[in-house]
Amino acid sequence: MLEGCVPWPADQAAHYRARGWWEGITITQMLERSAARRPEKDAIVCAGRRLSYRDLVETSDRLACRFLESGIEPLDRVLVQLPNGPEFVHTYFALARIGAIPVMALRAHRHTEIRHFVRASGASAYVVAGRVGGFDYRAMAMEVQSEFRGLRTVFVAGEPGAGQQDLREMIGAPVASAAVRATLATLCPDPAEVATMLLSGGTTSLSKLIPRTHDDYVLNARLCGRAAGFDEGTVFMAILPLGHNYNLASPGMLGTLYYNGTVVLAPSGDPADVFSLVEREKVTTIAAVVPLISNWLNSSVPEGYDFSSLKVIQNGGARLAPELRSRLRARFGCLPQEIYGTAEGLINMVPLDAPDEYLLHSSGVPVCEDDEIRVIDDAGNELSDGVQGELATRGPYTIRGYYRAPDKNAEAFTSDGYYRMGDIVRKEGRYVYTEGRKKDMINRGGEKISCEEVENLIFAHPKVKAVTLVAMPDPVFGERACAFVIAKEGQCLEFGELIAFLKRQNIASFKLPERLELVSEFPVSPVGKILKRQLREAIAGKLQREQAGGALT
Repeated sequence: MLEGCVPWPADQAAHYRARGWWEGITITQMLERSAARRPEKDAIVCAGRRLSYRDLVETSDRLACRFLESGIEPLDRVLVQLPNGPEFVHTYFALARIGAIPVMALRAHRHTEIRHFVRASGASAYVVAGRVGGFDYRAMAMEVQSEFRGLRTVFVAGEPGAGQQDLREMIGAPVASAAVRATLATLCPDPAEVATMLLSGGTTSLSKLIPRTHDDYVLNARLCGRAAGFDEGTVFMAILPLGHNYNLASPGMLGTLYYNGTVVLAPSGDPADVFSLVEREKVTTIAAVVPLISNWLNSSVPEGYDFSSLKVIQNGGARLAPELRSRLRARFGCLPQEIYGTAEGLINMVPLDAPDEYLLHSSGVPVCEDDEIRVIDDAGNELSDGVQGELATRGPYTIRGYYRAPDKNAEAFTSDGYYRMGDIVRKEGRYVYTEGRKKDMINRGGEKISCEEVENLIFAHPKVKAVTLVAMPDPVFGERACAFVIAKEGQCLEFGELIAFLKRQNIASFKLPERLELVSEFPVSPVGKILKRQLREAIAGKLQREQAGGALT
């Protein structure tokens, strides 16, 4: 395995192979197998363009040859920062074909993050868009390249800058020379080798690099696709970045292609964009997040379109409140499927045939029978079912360590290889119920407040469109709860009204929010997660200004 990665112990690796979890194929071999079954079937639909499985394999192979000509070699790390589109798809499979390792940056990342990714990965190449949304990625790439001598090449999906290569021209170029094709034919990446580097959440610090092998990532896609009911008739809509684990392989694009389905790339999460595509392409499954689902539920736009093909709307990133799951099912006539997991590995999904108790309230079950899960206390002791603690896991697609990060690994992994997820959960058998992030609990004078518990209660208020609860500093209790709320259009929620509503829910008084902030939107990460850190900083700053103002008067 690539130097700087932590392999699975030999006995466990042998067990996973014997059990058939690791198929011994690469990501591109998975695609080629699907293409052999249904070569003319649509694999990717994007902005009016339709790529068959045959097109996808042949074009990605040609691009792989061009990358070889440009000096990319097996195990080279290549930073990929492209929006959803054919260029992303071809680049991903072309690099995998060579055995190079794409490092999945997101569109919103800027100089600080990109420098960190290049430094941490040792990237030798960088693939970017041209100018998107008023931002010039070419200029940023030039600046970063000037700082890192090892970053030899920049490829641009658009008009390239000085010294940069035109990715679209490379994709459309004719068949490579016989010599280059012969070189490509000799390359056969080891399925046990690193195939992709994902990024850790990074909402509290710069992201760590997550090395996923061909073996474990093919399994990730296969098992998540199975849990989502994917087959040849699946038409999966991707809205969020393909560079994120959720939309890439959980089940995402790779899960869809594993089962010979079709991936539809939506231009945005706007209700008109989404539901016009649902009608036209007969979409069966959408991968979404809480802000998108909340927006669709509060919009009249979907009624203008035929969404009868929809079978499942998935939710990932943050827990969807039971009330919103119930409303989603009633509104769109499809199943809500909660997906809870981590780019480091473990994915939990609610079975589509689960009773309502689990469908509406739980965060699912591990997708693999060999996923080992424990709920532990701060000392690492395993807790009984029903008791809240931190979720720890190991299994055939959960990494054993971050790339080149021994200090972080010592914090994040137990001595026997369990990854500490940092999430507070409780479990009932194999079902997991998330209660919030370990660092997201509010500690009010020693009383712990589960943000998700209170958020779920506030969601039920008829004037509330969206809510998130954060800690605000307090000189007496250390922390108190502040509710940031987006009210429904035309509604104005008063603090006293909210508290009276919550008191009728008979919750402990210490759990009641002690401040209400009405906002028009929440700050979110590139994949739709609410950035609570920014909200905590905002309310702390506001309190400080208010206190300073009071002192002057």
